[in-house]
Amino acid sequence: MFSSSPPHSGLLEKLFQYIDLHQDEFVQTLKEWVAIESDSVQPVPRLRQELFQMMALAADKLRNLGAGVDSVDLGSQQMPDGQSLPIPPILLGELGSDPEKPTVCFYGHLDVQPAQKDDGWFTEPYTLTEVDGKLYGRGATDNKGPVLAWINAVSTFRALQQDLPVNIKFILEGMEEAGSVALEELVKREKDHFFSSVDYIVISDNLWLSQRKPALTYGTRGNCYFTVEVKCRDQDFHSGTFGGILNEPMADLVALLGSLVDPSGRILIPGIYDQMAPITEEEKKMYENIDLDLEEYQKSNQVEKFLFDTKEELLMHLWRYPSLSIHGIEGAFDEPGTKTVIPGRVLGKFSIRLVPTMTLSVVEKQVTQHLEAVFSKRNSFNKMAVSMVLGLHPWTANINDTQYLAAQRAIKTVFGVDPDMIQDGSTIPIAKIFQAITQKSVMMLPLGAVDDGEHSQNEKINRWNYIQGSKLFAAFFLELSKQHPGHQVPSNVF
Repeated sequence: MFSSSPPHSGLLEKLFQYIDLHQDEFVQTLKEWVAIESDSVQPVPRLRQELFQMMALAADKLRNLGAGVDSVDLGSQQMPDGQSLPIPPILLGELGSDPEKPTVCFYGHLDVQPAQKDDGWFTEPYTLTEVDGKLYGRGATDNKGPVLAWINAVSTFRALQQDLPVNIKFILEGMEEAGSVALEELVKREKDHFFSSVDYIVISDNLWLSQRKPALTYGTRGNCYFTVEVKCRDQDFHSGTFGGILNEPMADLVALLGSLVDPSGRILIPGIYDQMAPITEEEKKMYENIDLDLEEYQKSNQVEKFLFDTKEELLMHLWRYPSLSIHGIEGAFDEPGTKTVIPGRVLGKFSIRLVPTMTLSVVEKQVTQHLEAVFSKRNSFNKMAVSMVLGLHPWTANINDTQYLAAQRAIKTVFGVDPDMIQDGSTIPIAKIFQAITQKSVMMLPLGAVDDGEHSQNEKINRWNYIQGSKLFAAFFLELSKQHPGHQVPSNVF
């Protein structure tokens, strides 16, 4: 049995000391997890076996903590080439059900992006290697390290025979990098079951804005992905035979893509900014305190100059304004050589990052009407078709919510500074899925530094971030419990 009596000395000090003394063990466990090539992106039977091994290892880890674990069978996935591959299970773990305590659910994923040494890694990607305090390996920061940091925090309470101040739930998946296959359906099914007793959901699957200063994330942009096809016929043309006597699809498409955004980055689609939630003076002040050296940011990203000259303007255009990016053209001749071809059909691809309170249906209508108007003015005999192939909503949270306030205090306790309150210019669908379906408070609490290189060659997590992150989660549990009526933490804990 684990003691629930008040500690006779500061519990945090004991927890932190234990984590420091056992950090090599925590790193060794991360090494064992990184060694499993749990790549969900490549549809290869061998890699699916690795994914099943990874989920089984995690399930055993949770059970060793005393958690009840349900390994949810998700069946199989039919691939475009006709093969059928099993989907790795989603783990639903539960530790504690005291109605006097808050219940916090941690989401994480254990699958990774592909990696090979000859991609440009200077270490073996599936062998965790420490160099100058940096732990290099695929999945180290995305997302095996943060998942283990949460587990480390729980295991530290257990090792010290201390009662957990919160009820813990886990939802761990193995297909996040491949679109979180079947996750949304499972969340819907479990809304009134697994999630019914959950008060807070925590996601630790993004990065700080800084190499040094911790952060809390309270918003992400959404994404509408479009294709625009211009077609004369299915076959290509010879430019010597047909050049000058027809409307060339590529010329039409270049004109269409060129009509979307101006050189300053402003989107030219009429009405696109009308739905955007206004930026308040209070919000503008938040940007002033964020740790970002613009010159260093440009240099580290190998950019000569950004479109904006101040930190505040840059951050607002990353987080609070929509942006439009042109991604590519299918059907164009793009290989070395001098092939004199006129493509008969081309497909342009672009996306718009959405901000609160923009809606998918309105943006789709605005984009379609704009492109139809531009195409009409060209008097082309070609055919044009616009499609929105992906639509993901933006997500935002209340920074005055109980768990955000608890996390801010925990960060101050562990790192000695107040966190940067940041948003993320990218799209992280799981946050919106949890919020919309469960109607629970969702928070993003990153552990990794901005230079961790998630998805890239030489992905890493700093040993310091990994170990301090384990302390952070332990402190967060205690801070969260202080806010819950009926469960008091003794003052000498802090």
